[in-house]
Amino acid sequence: MINLAQSSGAEANPVLNISIFAVFVAVTLYIVFRASRTSKTAVDYYAAGHSFTGAQNGIAISGDYLSAASFLGIAGAIAVFGYDGFLFSIGFLVAWLIALLLVAELLRNTGRYTLGDVLSFRMRQRPMRAAASVSTLAVSFFYLLAQMAGAGGLVALLLDVTGKGAQALVIAVVGIIMITYVVIGGMRGTTWVQIIKATLLITGALVMTVWVLGKFGLNLSSLLGDAVTQAKSPVLDPGLQYGATGTSKLDFVSLSIALVLGTAGLPHILMRFYTVPSAKEARRSVVWAIALIGIFYLFTLVLGYGAGALVGKSVINAAPGGQNSAAPLLAYELGGTVLLGLISAVAFATILAVVAGLTITASASFAHDIYANVIKKGEVDDKAQEVRVARITAFVIGALAIGGGILALGQNIAFLVALAFAVAASANLPTIVYSLFWKRFNTSGALWSMYGGLIICIGLIIFSPAVSGKSTSMLKNADFDFFPLANPGIVSIPAAFLLGWLGTVLSKERNDAKYAEMEVRALTGAHAEKAVVH
Repeated sequence: MINLAQSSGAEANPVLNISIFAVFVAVTLYIVFRASRTSKTAVDYYAAGHSFTGAQNGIAISGDYLSAASFLGIAGAIAVFGYDGFLFSIGFLVAWLIALLLVAELLRNTGRYTLGDVLSFRMRQRPMRAAASVSTLAVSFFYLLAQMAGAGGLVALLLDVTGKGAQALVIAVVGIIMITYVVIGGMRGTTWVQIIKATLLITGALVMTVWVLGKFGLNLSSLLGDAVTQAKSPVLDPGLQYGATGTSKLDFVSLSIALVLGTAGLPHILMRFYTVPSAKEARRSVVWAIALIGIFYLFTLVLGYGAGALVGKSVINAAPGGQNSAAPLLAYELGGTVLLGLISAVAFATILAVVAGLTITASASFAHDIYANVIKKGEVDDKAQEVRVARITAFVIGALAIGGGILALGQNIAFLVALAFAVAASANLPTIVYSLFWKRFNTSGALWSMYGGLIICIGLIIFSPAVSGKSTSMLKNADFDFFPLANPGIVSIPAAFLLGWLGTVLSKERNDAKYAEMEVRALTGAHAEKAVVH
């Protein structure tokens, strides 16, 4: 058997891990099949009939948002880099204030199922829906790649699977389960999977947090002191990761901007606002999400420093998964193979729930925006046909995600998550903000902003150190990184706002009456979509 971390003596128990994971899959598949009985129409499939309460949706949002990167990645970053690692948590959490204050209620009132509904409300339908769908598919695909490749890495770490073929097989299994959730259960089934996953993740983190604090007499100061002693470096001070050079500091500013602004433009998060019956419930959803996500990130502070103090920085870095192994190694240190198995299952559940949310968002965007409104020009006689197209699209997206995840095995996948946030902040957020708040904004400005932000963002990342030029880059033997920052947010996001303004003022198109209608609907909820009662 291969050690989870050869220098720590922790050994994974594949049979236990797979058994716990199988129980989770069996329970969630049962719930998904039950949910499918009420997923009969387009509104059921895309938005769960607008029937979830704010509290339920808030839990589901936290389940959708807290990915394996949040659990494994941030805990590992704090264990190794201390203060600088915790800044990721702050960025991810602060981002929700923008979602609460700028978009949650207004999007719920003006849209039906997708981002394209909002952006095309007062613009030319076909070009806007096409642009919104392209952006949604781009963000979802890169996010999916990171999650699927992460599943392969997690398997290598936790189930003692080291062969590429075996890892590829596990990625395929994750993809098939994900497709099953989406095709059978639709948004209702996916939402219940996310609620269960969020409950498991937060409960698991709570148990480990209390356990770690108990090791230090429930004294946080004692824990932090031991972490500093064990690390033999100032992990309570800023600068360990982002303080070496001016470029690294600027890189952190750029990453922070992308994280803070990207959340309010992530399509799989925005789509969740349509699963509640009113704007008031959408606001309650975000309040619940902020509370749960904030509590979870406080847990990661204890887990990260706890891993640093109890496991040790050198042991974590020596483990096959590097920083990502901090939380599993801490689980083994606290509760042996049983707790390790439970945390392993939670990590797998995390990946499954997130990829299911991404898949239904991407398939809904293609079916509703491209098929129904661009190809069919809004004249779809049979709404069931639109849902069938969404289900077929889920199969295609799942197959692409499986293939992409297998190709990305062993590569640096961090830039994929950063790219998803940066694309969302560059292509989606400026257009959303302008559409909701600027009367003069028109189709030309929207297209300039979305396509311009998308092209600039992806272009800069291709020519950044995230892809080539460094030992940590995706292409280690190539060198074409003329853009010095790993994340382009500090350039691409202002550029997208500028392009949106420029495209608008250079065009004579105006639709003031439609803006007035959109403003009344956004602020009052008049004529907004209502809950469906079965």
